[in-house]
Amino acid sequence: MTILCVRFQLPGRNETALPGLLGLLEEFTPVIEALPPDGALADLRGAERYFGRDAVALASVIRVRSLARHGVDCLAGAGPGPMLARMALRDARPGVTCAVPGDPEGIAEFLAGKPVTALPGVGTATARTLCEYGLDTLGRVAAAPPATLQRLVGAKAGRELHEKANGVDRGRVVPNAVSRSLATERPFDRDELDPARHRRALLCAAEELGARLRAVDKVCRTLTLTVRYADISATTRSRALPEPTAHSAALTRAAYGMYEALGLQRARVRAITLRAEGLAPAEQASHQLTFDPADDKARRLEEVADRARAKFGPRAVMPGTLAA
Repeated sequence: MTILCVRFQLPGRNETALPGLLGLLEEFTPVIEALPPDGALADLRGAERYFGRDAVALASVIRVRSLARHGVDCLAGAGPGPMLARMALRDARPGVTCAVPGDPEGIAEFLAGKPVTALPGVGTATARTLCEYGLDTLGRVAAAPPATLQRLVGAKAGRELHEKANGVDRGRVVPNAVSRSLATERPFDRDELDPARHRRALLCAAEELGARLRAVDKVCRTLTLTVRYADISATTRSRALPEPTAHSAALTRAAYGMYEALGLQRARVRAITLRAEGLAPAEQASHQLTFDPADDKARRLEEVADRARAKFGPRAVMPGTLAA
């Protein structure tokens, strides 16, 4: 076992605390890939030899230091590759690291009974197709002929699915990888029924995401909304944006649209999370020009507001609804 996948249990999933926790991991290995908002992958091959301990023992040390220095607990999964380490993390508990054995027999035993949806890259549509043919577990997918899988889900996807179900993990930890997403969460002090407060939380989250994207000169292609309810269940919806953007107004419109499509009626909402995905450099993004002077004015005002917030703080300029 050489790869460790760690998820820090950050209060309110506060992404600003992640860099300090990544510094803790750097005490063991320089090969670290951040998984915002609260996780990381670490390649411990060199650390195992240097410290004379395996990944499970090192994970225990990391957890103790995280609690002692930052007051943050963490979950950890270990495996011979990034994919298997991520899957092991789902079975981990506080204080108990889930580890996937490095031998082929151990990997096959770990994967055999898991549903096909547990495999990264298998979405709802693919899982439905596989289940229609009785391929509802990874063990059955692994035993199916590659040609059968290719006929069901396509040539490339079928080949990759067969390899992953058999434990072939071709992924690697990429140090200093560019973040592919940004997220922000708005928890409520108590379970909230008022749709107006839900919309205000969405507006606040979209404004923050837009400001953060513009600060790092990024745009996003997809926006994902997650609504967590009082019974700890959650609903997640994603929407591809008409064009890559970091414009707060466009993000707010997309967030409102996804929220309205949920059709919530007196739902007791505990928290709302917005995630900007598919990040790309802003200079590589195209923008459809319009003849609407209001749009140009809004973008110019946004630039001025960003400069004011950079100088006087994040609350220097904000929508009137949030100021109230």
